[in-house]
Amino acid sequence: MTATESDRGFGGAVDWGLAARAGARLAPAGPATSRYTAGAIVTELESASIRAEGPVRDVTGLADGLPIPAAQVVDRAGWIRAAARSMAHLTGSDVDPGSRSLLAGKPGGVQAGAMLAYLSSAILGQYDPFTGEHGALLLVAPNVLQVERTLRVPPADFRLWVCLHEVTHRVQFSSAPWMGGYMRESVATLGDAADEPMSEFVTRLASALRERRRGSGSDAELPADQRGIIGLLRATQPEPQRQALDRMLVLGTVLEGHADHVMDAVGPAVVPSVARIRKAFDARRHRRSNPVQRLVRALLGMDAKMAQYVRGKRFVDTVVGRVGMDRFNTVWTGPETLPTLDEIDDPPAWIARVLG
Repeated sequence: MTATESDRGFGGAVDWGLAARAGARLAPAGPATSRYTAGAIVTELESASIRAEGPVRDVTGLADGLPIPAAQVVDRAGWIRAAARSMAHLTGSDVDPGSRSLLAGKPGGVQAGAMLAYLSSAILGQYDPFTGEHGALLLVAPNVLQVERTLRVPPADFRLWVCLHEVTHRVQFSSAPWMGGYMRESVATLGDAADEPMSEFVTRLASALRERRRGSGSDAELPADQRGIIGLLRATQPEPQRQALDRMLVLGTVLEGHADHVMDAVGPAVVPSVARIRKAFDARRHRRSNPVQRLVRALLGMDAKMAQYVRGKRFVDTVVGRVGMDRFNTVWTGPETLPTLDEIDDPPAWIARVLG
């Protein structure tokens, strides 16, 4: 890839190296803890990530047989650096600073760094399919510690419960190797519109917002994929970009819903306090924040992310309840077996189309 090519679209819009450095400096400190407690949670999360593999394979039926990658237990700055590397790989950025012009991607890098810094206190774990031969499983120790303290749930159970979610993502990607390329293609299509002048983009977004405000209904009355900043983006994008965004929304909804389903399906034999943890965790997800936090969450699409968990889990719960996990696993066959946005909220329609 030449420097000119890498400066187009998302790849040239953000200097991800700068984003990593800026984000690490801006990241808030984690919860106060002793050196012993900090070391103990690292050890237990590493162990839990391995122990989660068996239950995940049992519940999903996706025993891929690939090696189990060791989890990387990181702090917030470590997650920011890993997330920036993953985004560079996903967007096809040229990560060699010597091939960039002096200012290429710098403003975007600072903005992305600030975004990653904000998110770094909310992420419990992440599976990165774009780093290493078998991907990278990341667990953010200070955030796990902070949430388990806030929820007042058994630490060992909560740590295993979190690992179940992230290990499920690893199993999903290793069982459906087409997904990595599918994501890259969708992101590349979204990046095709990145050369549009910012003034034109803002004008389109403002116009859509005015039209929405003229309507009689509130934002809450709209379908989930039409609410907030994500809904406005869908309403203002050219058709190819809107379709690419829809593909990413659908894939993310299925991945997150399936992982949430697995977290709960393992049952109390594996996680004794699973029902208590789910109840407390869902209450935390829906807890109201102050106006500034709500604005930031909307701008970063975090509320849309929460909707993905809810809608996706409802879809998976319904399909598995009707046809079983083995037949549900048809969803991982290829892009054509993924549900549409409409089918996410109408599981019987997906069953009729894909399973017959």
